[in-house]
Amino acid sequence: MRPAFALLTSGILLLTVPAAAQLVPGVSLPQVPVVGSVTQSVEQALDRPLEDMRQSAESLVQSRTNRIAELLQRQRAFVEPDANGEPAVRGELLLLDPDAATLATARGAGFTEVGSEQLGSLGISVARLQAPRGLSLAEAQRRLLRAAPYAEIAPDNLHFQSGAVAVETATAALSTAPTIATAVGVIDGAPGKGVTVVASRGFAKGAPLSSNHGSAVVSLLQGAGARHVLAADVYGNDPAGGNAMAIVRALDWLAGSGARVVSISLVGPRNGVLEKAIAAVRGRGVVVVAAVGNDGPAAPPAYPASYPGVVAVTGVDGRKRPLIEAGRALHLDYSAPGAGIRGRNKSGGWATLRGTSFAVPLVTARAAAALDRGGSWQSALDREAVDLGPKGPDAQFGRGLLCAGCAAR
Repeated sequence: MRPAFALLTSGILLLTVPAAAQLVPGVSLPQVPVVGSVTQSVEQALDRPLEDMRQSAESLVQSRTNRIAELLQRQRAFVEPDANGEPAVRGELLLLDPDAATLATARGAGFTEVGSEQLGSLGISVARLQAPRGLSLAEAQRRLLRAAPYAEIAPDNLHFQSGAVAVETATAALSTAPTIATAVGVIDGAPGKGVTVVASRGFAKGAPLSSNHGSAVVSLLQGAGARHVLAADVYGNDPAGGNAMAIVRALDWLAGSGARVVSISLVGPRNGVLEKAIAAVRGRGVVVVAAVGNDGPAAPPAYPASYPGVVAVTGVDGRKRPLIEAGRALHLDYSAPGAGIRGRNKSGGWATLRGTSFAVPLVTARAAAALDRGGSWQSALDREAVDLGPKGPDAQFGRGLLCAGCAAR
């Protein structure tokens, strides 16, 4: 039987994940602190009876459903549900590597091509199609799939950040890690004051725009030794920020700019166009590291962590237990500290962090350090990883815990 703590999730996720990250990426909404009594109550929940834990897991899934429903209501001018009920850019579908015949079929079905992009570093092209007037996105998606059943068609799904930055200022983190020369890319919000990157580019309206989440992720990379960091902002102040097409463009830029490892602390549904872009960037030898999210183990598998070959990362607390809010992927590679760690906020101060988001840059830095040394980065990480839980790889810790001392820096 799985340990009780592995089954536990809690409705307190709404406290551990800021509203700005979960509901309207890029729009400044109040953030709820993850400090003191909140963290304590989360940890005390581990002592609940097993049946209470199962009920909490179910309520967490319902909370996710409620958050999506609220997003769709509040941002209905920009966002609507796709055929699977997942939030996506209103009225647009993505067509991967379109040929003339498929585009003609789409036009015959009432669709209008509103944009086309050649993503040279990925070796793919994407056409953006406007749905026929009067059709919902879900209806348009089904119509186009019927008209062109062999084409790769996807909605422009939204992805959400998977960690919280505390409001209060923490003591400064101390960096003792050796310098890492390998170029590292970050797909997130933009970093703010006190977090200097080699280059920053925006892929959403109003981007680059500094954010707490992006600042924290980049500061953790730098604290772990990364010095050549490129930041791609896929949120800005865009109500439909974090969409699949923005992430695809970011991947193309990062691959073309020499990034050898990419950190993605975002989660969303499976998306065929983004999946192809991930496969393309991996084909160039780029290591992609992604979070399993904070929607609990009963939530749907998180993407991009669940795409083949992506390094899927979960978080542990200060007692090396899986974060009770940690989500899941179709595979799990490593765990790293995801609670009680410190990073920069967008104002340049130090803040306390919690979430699987913040385990990702720690694993990313270890992969970059391994690339610095040459040889197999995965073999190097496997040698570093501390086996926790049942002997060997498991569903709670993956192949082991990396960067165990990073939380103390």
